[in-house]
Amino acid sequence: MLTFNEQLHQLIEAALNEDIGDGDHSTLSAIPADAKGKAVLKIKQAGTMAGMQVAEAIFRYKEPGARFIAFKKDGDTMLPGENAFEVIATVHTILQCERLVLNCMQRMSGIATLTRQYTNQLKGYATKLLDTRKTTPGFRVLEKEAVRIGGGHNHRMGLYDMIMLKDNHIDYSGGLEKAIDRAWQYVQQVKPGLKIEVETRSLDDVKKVVAFGKVDRIMLDNFTPEQLSQALKIINGQYETEASGGITLENITEYAQTGVDYVSVGALIHQAVSLDLSLKAVIV
Repeated sequence: MLTFNEQLHQLIEAALNEDIGDGDHSTLSAIPADAKGKAVLKIKQAGTMAGMQVAEAIFRYKEPGARFIAFKKDGDTMLPGENAFEVIATVHTILQCERLVLNCMQRMSGIATLTRQYTNQLKGYATKLLDTRKTTPGFRVLEKEAVRIGGGHNHRMGLYDMIMLKDNHIDYSGGLEKAIDRAWQYVQQVKPGLKIEVETRSLDDVKKVVAFGKVDRIMLDNFTPEQLSQALKIINGQYETEASGGITLENITEYAQTGVDYVSVGALIHQAVSLDLSLKAVIV
């Protein structure tokens, strides 16, 4: 698979092509091509900074000789009135990259900020926070990077790096045992070492999986903390465990108190609100 930097390069290329089209006519009409400029990223809302590496990569993609001076790093706390970075480049580069930089950093910082709120609730517990595949098409690599910056962990990047047998897989296969066995046979023959996770929807499902085996992780979907505790007793440490569904900032510690290995929260990404940042020209 592509590395993070290769995926980032593809995202930047596609996004700039989408935005610029046959030309940034506003800039072309008003600014000489050789004009140099400086701009500063101003922070207007408190949160967790994310996207600094991405911003630098965007400017350098357009103009390799651009100077990028960072005052913050990814994961830092940011406060209104602070500056995140300065960039010195041609004005054309600054103006053509401005919106893409802001879109990425505002979105990523919102995700990192929300993720940090969740991970703060897990301090003192062994339970780890996971994201999901509930992401924006084409933007997943940056949304998941923002989760990582906020202190969370990436579950899987896509359908290719882990087998997850969810309700529809199980129903279409004709039951838990059939789905698990087919997946296990597939791994032995096609991709040895690929981990298998299976979703359970009841304590009876948990008992079936524990008896059958051939999986690496058991997902406990929409279990209450009380039901989760019962399920963990049945599993008895034989498999990794993951709680999913209905987990919020208000109840996440109740899930962590059960000792479950992971909690997955789709809201980290799909409910995050972009933070307010602005890129302002510096005129000297």
